[in-house]
Amino acid sequence: MPMQKKIDTVRTLIDAFPFIKMFRDQIIVIKYGGAAQTQPLLKEKFAKDIAFLFLLGLKPVIVHGGGKKINTILEQLGIETSFEDGQRVTTKENMEVVEMVLSGSINKEITSLLNHHGAKAIGISGKDANFIKARPKDAARFGYTGTITEIDSKIVLDLIEEKFIPVIAPIASGNEIGEPGFNINADLAASKIAVAIGAKKVLFLTDTLGVLDKEKQLLSTLSEDEVESLKADGTVQGGMIPKVDACLEAIEGGVEKAHIIDGRIEHSILLELFTSEGIGTVIKKEKK
Repeated sequence: MPMQKKIDTVRTLIDAFPFIKMFRDQIIVIKYGGAAQTQPLLKEKFAKDIAFLFLLGLKPVIVHGGGKKINTILEQLGIETSFEDGQRVTTKENMEVVEMVLSGSINKEITSLLNHHGAKAIGISGKDANFIKARPKDAARFGYTGTITEIDSKIVLDLIEEKFIPVIAPIASGNEIGEPGFNINADLAASKIAVAIGAKKVLFLTDTLGVLDKEKQLLSTLSEDEVESLKADGTVQGGMIPKVDACLEAIEGGVEKAHIIDGRIEHSILLELFTSEGIGTVIKKEKK
């Protein structure tokens, strides 16, 4: 390697130093979904990035979705599925497949990848120790899609204290005996968990650059009022609605900043955390 390239490599590390120092010992919640969760190369890069954060002394917590794989399995089984306002309508039949895919397949794959790269990860769902409880969002409209009513933060904080990376499948327990549990939108689950455990940041990996204006240009920084305006005029719609709602809920609950970033970009998490410009949209409270 030429000497100048070596110097540039060291310079990059030095440039990242203030951010590493700022985030060391801080909890960072990452909602993992989209292409980053389905493309083999991106999955591998994601696992390396999370292991890197862990070894630097940050405290990552992963909340994952799995919509694409759920859709594929439902289609293979000939089971219909539908969406309203960017959220799945979860029938009892859907719920069995949702839990099987999220808790049984994706959760364990992520955990295994992280462990392979030197992190110490453990996979759980909200049903474990009943740490996430929920009620129906709107039973008539959404079936077993739930709204979180309670999070036992001690379960996650204990795992962090024991130097684990919690990998969380967004399935919640119900309050009634015999209920199959509830499918929770992973964005909203990540937000609620981030607030409950006192995270410094929450990052949402998605398949767009971030929040875009009507000309499809990236909006790099947004306030709460600006987000509400974008929702009101239809600029933010579909699957982006639960993401921005999750960001708003997080910062209202005390999380310092919420980020929506493009998980299709290699090392997107490191670029967002450890560079001054970042790569996506950051949503934060306006300074009074």
